[in-house]
Formats: sequence, structure tokens, C-alpha cells
Amino acid sequence: MKNVPLADVDHVDRAVLPIGTDYPPGHVLDWHRHRRAQFLYGATGVMVVDTADGTWTVPPERAVLIPAATRHRVRMLGVSTRSLYIEPDAVPWWPESCTVVDVPPLLRELLLAAVEFEADYSLSGREGGIAALLLHEIAARTPLPFHVGIPASADLAALCRSYLADPDAGATNAEWAARTAMSERAFTRRFRSETGDSPAVWRARARLLAAVPLLRTASVTEVSGRLGYASPAAFTAAFTRTFGLPPSRFTASHRARRQDVSAESGRSES
Repeated sequence: MKNVPLADVDHVDRAVLPIGTDYPPGHVLDWHRHRRAQFLYGATGVMVVDTADGTWTVPPERAVLIPAATRHRVRMLGVSTRSLYIEPDAVPWWPESCTVVDVPPLLRELLLAAVEFEADYSLSGREGGIAALLLHEIAARTPLPFHVGIPASADLAALCRSYLADPDAGATNAEWAARTAMSERAFTRRFRSETGDSPAVWRARARLLAAVPLLRTASVTEVSGRLGYASPAAFTAAFTRTFGLPPSRFTASHRARRQDVSAESGRSES
């Protein structure tokens, strides 16, 4: 199914409902929730998923697992999605919080095939087999670290969301403590208790997450400068240490090279 609202088909007696949706640049799906669990794959672009507990940045060709009934918001940055809406009883192993995962070629091709199904696709034969195999492939995925937690307290959460929207390399614990009318020591202790990280560690990770959407349209050098790193090498080292991949893997030029290689491979096989 393509560009079909979930509400129109949620009643259909299928454990897995595949839906492909195209979004205009910068589109925001405001706060909402689904009865079903959701596997949200960004075939193109970058997605940023917010819940009360954290923010998950989903790079191109990755996906996020969203638990059933979780209130969330999604910002779409040049995204065409392929989603699976899944009955909770069919996936008792589903994570309890949002989780970003890789999407290898087999899973990607299964998704592309599934979104061509009708809502009441046959459970026997090819279509039912693909739906079942999709769940096996998703269950085999391992989490990727593209997220930061959001504190439960309203004042700390506001600080964090403001920083995510506009990361400032010069921000200090003293400044943040003053904005919450606390001593620096008390602020740091409270922040760590709610997030598991010190404010400095949290800010460093948030700055790196902010780099992912910027790399869609800017070079590594440009992004490192915008985020306040001393050099592209320092930015690359921090990004690679945190996410396990260099930032160059997320640039438009890298994606273009991959597409060229894929096209050349296809011509060679024909």
C-alpha cells in the first residue's frame, strides 16, 4: 500500500500491515501514537523521532522500532518511508523503547516488495511468506546508538530539547545550572540521575547526533565547523568513536558513489 492512512486499514485482520509514504521536505508528524508497533524505515533522508524519554536520529537506510501505544513525533528531512504496522501480540520480543537498527539488503528488498501488497493480502504463498520473513529479519537486528535520553523533569527536558534544536559548543554546566536556579554540583548530580550521563557527556553526544541531518547537504569539514569542533579530524574521531562509522559515510557524496556502484553492478550483470 502506498500513501494510505493507517486509520483506513488498521481494522484489517493482518498481523503485519506494510505502508509506503512519501513526505514533503521538512514535514513533521506531530505527537501521536499507534495501537500497533511500528517499524519505520527511511528509504531516503533522515528522520528524528521524539518521545517523552528521548530523541532518536535515524540516518538514511536505517529504521526505528517504535513500541505500540508510544506517543511520538517524527520530523522528516527528505524522507520516503516504508513502514510495517504490527499487532503487538505478534512481536512479544519488540523493544520497550524506540530503537534504531540497520537495514541490510535482504530486509530492504522485503520491505520494498511488501508495500506493494493490498491490505488484505493472502496469508498463503508468497505474500504471507514475505510478511513472516520480515518479522524474522527484524528480530535479528541489533540496536544502533543514535539516541540521547531526555530527563523526566520539565525544566531539564526543556534545556535538553533546546540544545538539540541548536547545539552550542560553548555551553557549560554553570550556565545550565543557573538557568535551573541550582548550584552546579546539585544540577550535575540531578542531571546524571535522570539521564545516566553527565551534562557534558550528554551535550557531546547531542552535538554528534545533530551532525547526522547536517551531513545530508554539507561536507564533513563544513559540519565540523558549524558544530564547533577544532578540526575535521577531531570531529571525525569523536563521531566514529560514538557511532562506529565515520561521518563521511553519511554524506551525499558517499550515497552518490554507492548508487553509482550499484548501477554499474546492475549493468555488469545484465
